[in-house]
Formats: sequence, structure tokens, C-alpha cells
Amino acid sequence: MDSITVPAKIEELDRVNDFVMEKLASLGCGEGTLFQLRLAVEEIFVNIASYAYKPGEGEAEVDCEVLKDPLRVVLRFLDGGVPFDPLAREDADTSREALMERVGGLGILLVKKLTDDVQYSYEDGKNILTIMKKL
Repeated sequence: MDSITVPAKIEELDRVNDFVMEKLASLGCGEGTLFQLRLAVEEIFVNIASYAYKPGEGEAEVDCEVLKDPLRVVLRFLDGGVPFDPLAREDADTSREALMERVGGLGILLVKKLTDDVQYSYEDGKNILTIMKKL
């Protein structure tokens, strides 16, 4: 498993995405799969950077592991910010009426739709959000 630790700042998003894409480059992933993973990574990392440590600052760690049989990637996002389980809430209402009134809250639903599995745990003072995507 490879990992990267960066300041939990939105300016680090490209670095995190580059890290993940570099790990997947040699696996022959389709453009659609790479796009879906990029969106999921962006959603999760931006949320960490925007909310985990406010008003303070901290770090985010991203672990990337490629597993075989079947081929899949597991990404773990760790931060030492305020404990927050994004999976604890019901999925957002995506009816037309609700979407017209809603501000935010659709990110975790997007991540669930783009990946094959999403799990959350809080261990040793860290939020750990794990996503898995079959390649």
C-alpha cells in the first residue's frame, strides 16, 4: 500500500489526484473509471479540507492499494479532524423538488454511486473513509 500525507487544504487536491492516478496508470483502467475515481477523490478530499479541522488546520492521508482477483482499488482517507460519519445520514432526496431547494449534502451520495463500496470508521482519533472500486 502506498500513501501520501498532505496539508488538508484545497490547494493540495491536484497532488492527491495525481498520486491516485499515478498508481492506476499502469493498470489499463478505462477513461470512465478514472473519471469516476477522480470525482470521488475530489469530493472526499474537498470535504476533509473544508470541514475536518475548521477553524484550525491539519493533515490528510490518502492510502492507495491495488488488489487482484478481482482487480480493484481501495482508497483510504484519514484525518484527525472532528469525528464525522458521512454514512450515518440517510441518502439525500434527489427528487426534483428537493434538488431545487437543497444546498450541499449530495457529495456522499455521489461517492456511493461512483464506487462499489464505501465504509467509515473512527479509530485512534482518526476519521477513516474507505472506498473501493472494481477496475
